[in-house]
Amino acid sequence: MWDKIKPEEMTDNVFRLINEDWMLVAAEDEGRVNAMTASWGGLGILWGKRVAFVFVRPQRYTKEFIDKNEKLSLSFFDDGSRKMLNYMGTVSGRDEDKIAASGLHVEMVNSAPVFKESRMAIICRKLYEQPMTEESFLDKGLVDQFFEEKDFHIMYVVEIEKILVQS
Repeated sequence: MWDKIKPEEMTDNVFRLINEDWMLVAAEDEGRVNAMTASWGGLGILWGKRVAFVFVRPQRYTKEFIDKNEKLSLSFFDDGSRKMLNYMGTVSGRDEDKIAASGLHVEMVNSAPVFKESRMAIICRKLYEQPMTEESFLDKGLVDQFFEEKDFHIMYVVEIEKILVQS
């Protein structure tokens, strides 16, 4: 069962939550859902709104779902979920139904897919997207370190509409 909390009531350390625990970024298109593991992103304030920053490489199948829907979710799991998160981050939904294969169950909340097994889900609405470009990097070492194939991420700024936690 889900309880709704305000963003200000979230007690998780954001740096641990995203970088160490990881998250599933999920979106829906015409009844189909796809998700990918992410460990880059952030939470904060922009334009007077509570927002999340999500980064997706252009070749990721999940990007097609994100682009076709105004809503997406960020789901966070307990410590015992590392194997599933690794799987969800390395297998493409183009090749198999990785959600079913991982044992996850989806429910729709405010037009965004949420995983029943997650401990927290953030429902978001897209506000802005911007492709990253090589020219925009001030620290050129980051390009060499993270973008060997020049497949620069798309940055999405999404408004946090609802945070759900398992009760």
